[in-house]
Amino acid sequence: MKAPAIESVGARSTLAVMKLGTFAVLGGRIVRAAVMRPYRVRRQLDEIFDAGVRSLVIVCLSGATVGASLSLLGYGTLSRFGAEGFLGALVGHALVRELGPVLTGLLVTGRAASAMAAEIASMVQTEQLDGLRMMSIDPIDYVVTPKALAMIFVMPLLYALFVAVALYGAFAVGVDLLGVDGGQFLTSLENALDFGDHVLQGLVKSLVFGVLVGLVAAYRGYTSEPTSVGVSAATTGTVVTASVCILIFNYIITALWGV
Repeated sequence: MKAPAIESVGARSTLAVMKLGTFAVLGGRIVRAAVMRPYRVRRQLDEIFDAGVRSLVIVCLSGATVGASLSLLGYGTLSRFGAEGFLGALVGHALVRELGPVLTGLLVTGRAASAMAAEIASMVQTEQLDGLRMMSIDPIDYVVTPKALAMIFVMPLLYALFVAVALYGAFAVGVDLLGVDGGQFLTSLENALDFGDHVLQGLVKSLVFGVLVGLVAAYRGYTSEPTSVGVSAATTGTVVTASVCILIFNYIITALWGV
């Protein structure tokens, strides 16, 4: 009874290592295609539009509601200690360094990365990638790389937009609805945030999340089974895997940044 169990563990471990190797090779091919000619500027701009501009509405709406909710919750806690003037600092700490990059990454994963993986997987199913190879066009260079680079490019920009809209929502609720002094809100926010410790950390996180989400979506789509089930598995697998990676790497970066 022990031998089959050991064999099963060994087979799963071997499969996991093989998948990790395939993921690394795909990442290397994407990097190689990104730095070598021809530079597909038009396709790159189209992918940036799909991943970035079409995510603006959900990012802005989510940012406004998250900022408003944080302002309400923070005010309820701070008012018990007579420290309502520190509401800006509380909201800024929560948004800029932690919630901003994480929620932006999760939103972009659900909206853009899932669509990216589904599109690539659909091209695998309909043999469009094989058709590109028949025409001596590398599908990694023509299809996958522009999509992955667009994800890396738009993630920090969407993070900055999310934080800006969330801070505005928090300010509107805290000052206009709850009666917090606007000058105190802005002063505490300015004094609490440091560029190197807060803003830069949020930008680094969003950039790392963009790399992770882009690579995961590219891998899941490119290696999917050429069936309708494979397309759905690639889509759901992208959302689950990328979301877990975002949460794990958020903790790692936070821990390492504070060392």
